[in-house]
Amino acid sequence: MSNHRISKTFALACVLLLLRCSSPAQQLEHSALPNAPVAQLVAQAAPQSTPGQPQLQTPPPGPRLTLAEAERTALAHNPNISVAHLLQLAEAQVVREARSGDLPLATGNLTAVGAHPNSRITAGMLNNPTVYDRAAGGLTVSQLITDFGRTHNLIRNAQSNARAQLNLERASVEDITLAVDQAFYQALTAQEILRVAQQTVATRQATGDQIGALTKNNLRSTLDLSFANVQISQAQLLVLDAQNDSQAAMANLNAILGSESYIQYDLVDETNETPTVPPADIEDLVQLAFKARPDLAALNDRFTAARQFASAEHDLLRPTVSALAAAGGAPVRADEIQSSWYGAAGANISIPIFNGFDYVARGKEADLRAQAAAEQVRNLRDSVARDVRTAVLNAQAAFQRIGVSQQLLDQANTALDLAQARYKVGLSGIVDLTQAQLAQTQAEIAVANARYAYQSAMAEVRFQTGQ
Repeated sequence: MSNHRISKTFALACVLLLLRCSSPAQQLEHSALPNAPVAQLVAQAAPQSTPGQPQLQTPPPGPRLTLAEAERTALAHNPNISVAHLLQLAEAQVVREARSGDLPLATGNLTAVGAHPNSRITAGMLNNPTVYDRAAGGLTVSQLITDFGRTHNLIRNAQSNARAQLNLERASVEDITLAVDQAFYQALTAQEILRVAQQTVATRQATGDQIGALTKNNLRSTLDLSFANVQISQAQLLVLDAQNDSQAAMANLNAILGSESYIQYDLVDETNETPTVPPADIEDLVQLAFKARPDLAALNDRFTAARQFASAEHDLLRPTVSALAAAGGAPVRADEIQSSWYGAAGANISIPIFNGFDYVARGKEADLRAQAAAEQVRNLRDSVARDVRTAVLNAQAAFQRIGVSQQLLDQANTALDLAQARYKVGLSGIVDLTQAQLAQTQAEIAVANARYAYQSAMAEVRFQTGQ
């Protein structure tokens, strides 16, 4: 046994002697990355910047912003919210306009006439009214007694349209809230990817510096250094793309918040590391959406308003009963007008007989528009059911991607550690190391995308179900 150990030791010494006497090219191909001299060699080799290399700088963070604060800011400053609210106020005035038909109408009159003596208005009328010199003032009051439901249906139509606009205002609030959530998580994703890219540049730069120092001392080949420099350049390109995406996402968030200026917010990530499980019972959520979606409620109100307007159009064929009263005085008058004041009251029944089938056509048009509104409601219900199911399925898939992406990152980290160890002892080449670094970077980006994509998917579920 002792002789066997001596022979092994002698063989090892011979191999080391041959390696020492081999050519420099063979040393570059077969030498291992030593442990102790690395720090000294790296300290001796100062990193050199390439001419024209972009300066990778991150703008200083601005004010802190949470998701709740972003939602409140958008609801207070986004112009779409103001537009929806103003339209709702306008619809409320339409209700007052329709209700005015049930209220009295009073008109004041001031009249002064200079007439040709003994003249009559003879053209354009069947009678010949007498015209007198006069200066007078008076008041005329008219009141609708009944039009057999037309005014009442017009009032109900206006009220239904006002309710529809109120629901559309709620829908605008939910639209903006969803847009804020998605823009916020998109900006968080871009910032996280930028952080990963910057960390990748630092890591690959350190690796490149180590390989550069070893190459300078003829312990690694220039091919290894070239591959390391390629990886550094790719990481720098990744940073540039990530910076552009981050700034674009922040600009989009500023626009949704209703800001014309660009503010680099310091976004607060309040998402849990272990997110809640997405809902599983899709059909219950579909029924919830049918009851809670404000846009569906608005379309139902529009359908109701269309039916009420159709009833009002059919009521045009019915008589209209109204009362009229007039009173006034004529301090300046012709001799033929003996009384200094006048007064009269009466009632009138207007019965439609024939107007070229206008009322019939208007009623038929309103019926057809009401039927079209009913079909629009049915079409939106189908779309709501589809969108809810799609949103829940997307959320479930996004939740599963979180776990799979984390497993991918763990495996990529393990593979990178093994690749670095194997490269360090000379058991693998630079290609294996760079592939492991690339896989680890892609896995970190996949984790960031999966985390915030799930939050966006859950925001979509809340929106589609009217929550």
